Amino acid sequence: MALARISRSVVKKVLAIEQEEGAGALVRRSIGTMKLRNLTPFLVLDHFHVARGAGFPDHPHRGQATVTYMLEGSSKHEDSAGHKGTIETGGVQWMCAGKGIIHAEMPVHAADQPEPRGLQLWVDLPKQYKMVDPSYQELGPSEIPSAYPEGSDGPVHIKVISGNSHGVESPVRPLGGCWYFHVIFKKPATIWQDIPAGWTSFIYIWKGAIKVGDEGAPFESFHTLVLSADANQNGVKIEATEEDTQLILIAGEPLDQTVFQYGPFVMTSREEIQKTLIDYQLGMNGFEKAHTWKSEIGNQ
Repeated sequence: MALARISRSVVKKVLAIEQEEGAGALVRRSIGTMKLRNLTPFLVLDHFHVARGAGFPDHPHRGQATVTYMLEGSSKHEDSAGHKGTIETGGVQWMCAGKGIIHAEMPVHAADQPEPRGLQLWVDLPKQYKMVDPSYQELGPSEIPSAYPEGSDGPVHIKVISGNSHGVESPVRPLGGCWYFHVIFKKPATIWQDIPAGWTSFIYIWKGAIKVGDEGAPFESFHTLVLSADANQNGVKIEATEEDTQLILIAGEPLDQTVFQYGPFVMTSREEIQKTLIDYQLGMNGFEKAHTWKSEIGNQ
């Protein structure tokens, strides 16, 4: 016997205001601001636009996973472990920083390409994985599977970046994991997406407008919507009220641990942050190349 569908609702909405970040990039940040700081396991959500001459040159990370998904254009990346490449439109990079890495993320500008725009999500790592070696998973646009709730000719296309949607499962198996869906409504329509009970979940809209659950008023672009997590709520009903509505729906299991964040370092105690700063200053325990490595892309 099928379970009754009981939809989550919106418990908080935050408008992401555009601001400068990095070297001249424009970022709409919602998670990670004073209005939305504690949303375990999620730490930061940035919707970025990188104009010519801007970017994110060499900088360190420890203790989190960063998920970069390109909406338009492309972005190069390079790190102190010798890893480099390009994330193209519709592609994703899942980087587990683990015990430490230095990397650079710089836009690709060409006459025949749009300016790079994308999303970067920071996911907290469980305490036992914060000091593992860095690792990556990357999928090009053709490697991300798609789900079509009403068939391939229907009004809804879901890119399954990670997790499971309508019987389609992503091959991504990262540390710092979550379910991550890019939902594209070609025209007004309604979908149901299962979400495991008790998981933290949210929606970010960057085109169009939607209704969630049984709520009457639509939510508009550039809002992050935090969803309820009652034990009997087994998914979410989303209704697009405009053509070409696009959003991400993300869900992850909460972590029962304290978050101590100092810039790009995320640990579980003040003492661990102090040790991280010492490791970085002395170039040890994951930061051996912190003061000697220089990226090619970040120093052009």
